[in-house]
Amino acid sequence: MDEKILRDYLRRAMDWHEAHADWKAALKDFPAKLRGTRPKGAPYSAWELLEHARIATWDILEFSRDAKHVSPDWPGGYWPKKPAPPNAAAWEKSIKSLKHDLEEMGKLVTDPKTDLLAPIPHGSGQTILREALLIADHNSYHLGQIILVRRLLGCWPEK
Repeated sequence: MDEKILRDYLRRAMDWHEAHADWKAALKDFPAKLRGTRPKGAPYSAWELLEHARIATWDILEFSRDAKHVSPDWPGGYWPKKPAPPNAAAWEKSIKSLKHDLEEMGKLVTDPKTDLLAPIPHGSGQTILREALLIADHNSYHLGQIILVRRLLGCWPEK
């Protein structure tokens, strides 16, 4: 397989919508009054899941490109303190930041100068390939949870 094709697949896998909804669809028109609601039987609100995905994506990206990066404490540093966003601006900022960091990781994996298989010098055996796949896997899981939360809250658009 052509390396350029592989790199493009990696970039797209972090936010594609070929097998399921993407972030844009999952968060589109999410009612503000429900963003911090934990539906019966669900341990998290949409805000908690969005912020968790944003924080984890940012952490993985920064770990991948900055030897001086310090990860948040686990697990508390990867989750917001409250189930609801403080305001609509925080919700929008989280979406924008997640999108930005996914794009930045996409740039990293598509850069031909990035050795996808070389161990990250400041890591413990991780590679850029592993970190990109980690983002794709992690975010896919939580994206599905957001859609489930929307369904349980009755605000997922049925087609």
